[in-house]
Amino acid sequence: MRRLLRALLPAPLISALLFVTWLMLNQSASPGNLLLAAACALVVPWISERFRPERPRLKAFGTVPRLAVVVLRDIVVSNVDVARRVLGPEAAIRSRFVWVPLDLRDPHAIVALAGIITMTPGTLSSELSEDRRHLLVHALHCPDDAAAAALVDDIKRRYEAPLAEIFE
Repeated sequence: MRRLLRALLPAPLISALLFVTWLMLNQSASPGNLLLAAACALVVPWISERFRPERPRLKAFGTVPRLAVVVLRDIVVSNVDVARRVLGPEAAIRSRFVWVPLDLRDPHAIVALAGIITMTPGTLSSELSEDRRHLLVHALHCPDDAAAAALVDDIKRRYEAPLAEIFE
């Protein structure tokens, strides 16, 4: 029975998220939308399963909500800061690329970090070094080396450390 369930639902969390997302995007829980949501939730993970070479292993699941609160707060604060800079004088924007050294080794953790950085307004993950030890981040406002060091420190402390707890 367990094998059958695993064959039908190779990624139950992804299936659940797809189901809910479909209903939210369509803003309807009509029978047709419920059927289409269920079909997407079953078919998409089943088809894409062969493209996932390894599954993520979460070790400290309790850290996930704490990280989510930090990320959501940073997104709100960054939105205000970016709006202020974009609507203000041009001198308020001094962008630059910064290499962030990574302690993370789990590929899922690195992808999560890159995603968090990209979701936060004012920063964008743009490249991962071949050896996966550095992530290139573009910052909208990073005027000098001290600001770059502060950016690296913030990323490592606020995002990388919790992701290391979760994945490694």
